[in-house]
Amino acid sequence: MDLRTLLDRTAAHAAGFLEGLPERPVGPTATLEQLHKTLGGPLPAGPSDPAQVVDDLAAAAEPGLAAIPSGRYFGFVIGGGLPAALAADWLTATWDQNAGLYAISPAAAVVEDVSGRWLAELLGLPAGVSFAFVTGCQMAHFTALAAARHHVLEAAGWDVETQGLAGAPRIRVLAGDERHVSIDRALRYLGLGSASLQAVPVDGQGRMRPDALREAMAGGRTSPTIVCAEVGNVNTGAVDPVGPICDAAHQAGAWVHVDGAFGLWAAASPSLAPLVEGVERADSWATDGHKWLNVPYDSGLVFTAHPSAHQAALGVTASYLIHAGEDSRRDAVTWTPEFSRRARAFPVWAAIRSLGRSGVAELVERCCAHARRFADQLGGQPGVEVCNEVVLNQVLVRFPDPAGDGDARTREVVRRVQEDGTCWLSGSTWQGRAVMRISVSNWSTTTEDVDRSVAAILRCARSVP
Repeated sequence: MDLRTLLDRTAAHAAGFLEGLPERPVGPTATLEQLHKTLGGPLPAGPSDPAQVVDDLAAAAEPGLAAIPSGRYFGFVIGGGLPAALAADWLTATWDQNAGLYAISPAAAVVEDVSGRWLAELLGLPAGVSFAFVTGCQMAHFTALAAARHHVLEAAGWDVETQGLAGAPRIRVLAGDERHVSIDRALRYLGLGSASLQAVPVDGQGRMRPDALREAMAGGRTSPTIVCAEVGNVNTGAVDPVGPICDAAHQAGAWVHVDGAFGLWAAASPSLAPLVEGVERADSWATDGHKWLNVPYDSGLVFTAHPSAHQAALGVTASYLIHAGEDSRRDAVTWTPEFSRRARAFPVWAAIRSLGRSGVAELVERCCAHARRFADQLGGQPGVEVCNEVVLNQVLVRFPDPAGDGDARTREVVRRVQEDGTCWLSGSTWQGRAVMRISVSNWSTTTEDVDRSVAAILRCARSVP
C-alpha cells in the first residue's frame, strides 16, 4: 500500500470517529482487561503491514476512548479541537518539524512568534511580553516561576543559575487556599519545595482575600516573594481580585504569577473581561490552548512581563547550535525548558485565524451561557442544589439526601451519569462535600447538548433510592 492510500485510510478512521460522536456513549465502554487483550500481547517478532497496524489500532482502541471531542463531554475542563486546529495539527505531525531553533524550521519559528504576539493582544497582556509554547499549564507554571525565581533572587543579590539554591535567600511563595495543585508541583520541580508555600485564606467561592494577603506579606517583608493568583478556580470558576493582589504584592517588591489555565480566556471577551480586571498588571501568566482556545492537546502557553528574567532562567547556548543572533529571528529554545519540541504553534495559529478576535470571544461567552443554562435548569429542580456562583464555565451540583449521606448520593448520581453515556462529567470535593462538577469548554457544545444532558442527569438522580 502506498503512503497516500495509507493516509486516506487513516483519515477515514478519524472522520468516522468524529462523525459518530453525536450518538456514541460519551464515556469509554471497554474494561481494563478487554483493552489489555486487544492492545497487548507479546512483543511483535517482526514487521507488519502499516495499513493493518492502523486498522488494528483503530478497532482495538475505540472502545477505550472517551468521546472528549463531543459536545456532551463536561469533565476536567477539557476543550475539543476546532476543525482548523485539528487539521493544522495533522499537518504539524506530517511536517515533523523540530521547533527548537529558527535554523531548523524557519516556518515553525515565525508562526510561533506571530501566534505569541496575537495571543498576548487577545488576552490583553502588555506589549512586549515574552512567551513560550509548552506542553500544558504545568510546564507553563514551571517556566514562569523559573523566571520569577531568577528575578526575586537577582534582586536579593543572588545568581541562582550560576550558584544554585544552596545558600540562597529563602523564597517565600503565597497562594490561595484553593490553588491548583500544579502550582505546588512546579515549586517542587524548581527546588523551592512545598514548605516554601504559605496558603492565603479565600472567600466562600475560593477567591484569595486581598486583606489576608496583605496581612501574610507583612510577616516577611524582607524575604524574596512570589505571589500566585488564580483566574478560574478549578471547582467554582471564581476569579481572584488580581488588581488588589498586584497592589499588595508590588508594594513589597514581589512577583505576581497568574494561574489562568482556563479563566484567563475571559479577557478575550468584552462582556467577561471585567472579571479579570487588573490581570495585565501581573508579572507572568500561564494558560492552556487546549482548554478554551480548543486546539488539540499538548498546548500550554506562558507569558512574562520580564523578558530578561525569562531568558536568563531558560536560555541556553552551545557551540554546535546555530543560534538566531541579534536580528528578529526567534529561537524557541531560549524561552522553553525543551530542546527538541513539537511545533505547537501551527494549530494555535490556525485556531486564531479561523475564529478571529470576535470568534474567540463568542466561543468563551457561549460556553459560559451554557454553564448558566445548566445551573438554571438543574437548580430549579427539587433535590438538586447548585453550590457555586456561576461566573464562568464551572457548575457545582449536589444531590442532598435528607434521610442519609448527601456525599454518597451525589457520588452515586455521578457514577450513574457516567455509565448512562449521554454525557460525561466528573465529581469533586468542595468545602468538604462531594459535588458533581460540570465544565463547559467545548466549541461544539449546543443548547440541545445541554438540555439532553440535563435530562440525563435528572433521570439518573431520580433513579437513586
